[in-house]
Amino acid sequence: MRISTSQLNRMGVNAMLEQQAQASRTQLQLSTGKRILSPSDDPAGAARILELKQAISAQGQYQDNATTLEARLNREEGALIGVGNLLQRVRELAIQGNNDTQNDTTRTAIATEVRQRLDELLALANTRDVNGEYLFAGFQRRTQPFATTTAGFSYAGDQGQRFLQVGPERQVADGDSGAEVFMAVRNGNGTFAVAAAAGNSGSGVISPGTVVDPTAWVPDTYTLSFVTGSTYEVRDSGGGLVTSGGYTDGAAIAYNGIEIAVSGTPAAGDEFTVAASSNQDIFTTLQNLATALEGPSQGGAASAAFHNAVSGVLADLDGAEANINEIRTRIGARLNAIEAEIDNNEAVTLQLNTSLSELEDVDFAEAVSRLNLQLTALQAAQQTYIRVQGLSLFNFLT
Repeated sequence: MRISTSQLNRMGVNAMLEQQAQASRTQLQLSTGKRILSPSDDPAGAARILELKQAISAQGQYQDNATTLEARLNREEGALIGVGNLLQRVRELAIQGNNDTQNDTTRTAIATEVRQRLDELLALANTRDVNGEYLFAGFQRRTQPFATTTAGFSYAGDQGQRFLQVGPERQVADGDSGAEVFMAVRNGNGTFAVAAAAGNSGSGVISPGTVVDPTAWVPDTYTLSFVTGSTYEVRDSGGGLVTSGGYTDGAAIAYNGIEIAVSGTPAAGDEFTVAASSNQDIFTTLQNLATALEGPSQGGAASAAFHNAVSGVLADLDGAEANINEIRTRIGARLNAIEAEIDNNEAVTLQLNTSLSELEDVDFAEAVSRLNLQLTALQAAQQTYIRVQGLSLFNFLT
């Protein structure tokens, strides 16, 4: 078979180009640190690498969500700590004002601080996060949730609660609505609330009462009336007689699974209501205290009306503090869940990166050895081409 000079040259050039291509590919692997430079190098491996990168990206998003969520919940908890401290101070002021050593003047001074605390409470309820969004507005995050109106206090938010994905199977709420935190607080002792009639002329003061048997309690509005200064009767909202008896200062009056007590000297015709608890916002509770402190509080009937009002406020403060503590407990549980999920996400991300590295990264020791062999082969091909190119029949003529 005859081999032409051009064919011989072409074969030599092709051999060198092939060796150069292999060496260049190895050099590129070493410079990038990647074993697979294009999907055609390893189609199955390239597909798996794409899956791993998508999974790592998703884990990164989960971590970003968890970090954002953690910061927002910490901000909410800080605001609620402030609310709790504020309610404790208001309780101290209520107890201080309820002391009989106080007079109308000193109680008015105490009311001034209570109103300052009310303004502080409104500011805490309108707290924003680092993005300028209101913490307690539900889904209406750009709308100020709480404001003072002529009718009392308004809430412009909603009851929405946004959830963020912090793991493949885990979503966590990023806050609590203002309606739940500040507005939906059960008044009284949480089961029922007591109040004195405005026209009472005696000095009777009713206690907040307790629930003895929850199963026997029948929610209704009951009226405790003093027929005389020494006898009473309790009737339901339909006028039906529930119980009656002789009055003893401070003695329990029990019916339908609850107990209440009246102290002092009620007058004939004095009335007290016992109604099922309803929702009352915390702002109104503080305003009720300020109003009571600013009103007349000395003299038999006036003193009794004042003490009844403050007693009711103290019971309402108990409910408000319990509600704030319950929500703080939920926030703590969410923060613990986020912390656990962050740790889990970090472990999963590490595992995914390890798998990706094993599949994608080049073995530098093997690649360097291979490059040396390829460069040696390229040098040999070049030298061979030079030797072959220089051959001629004239070299063999003598």
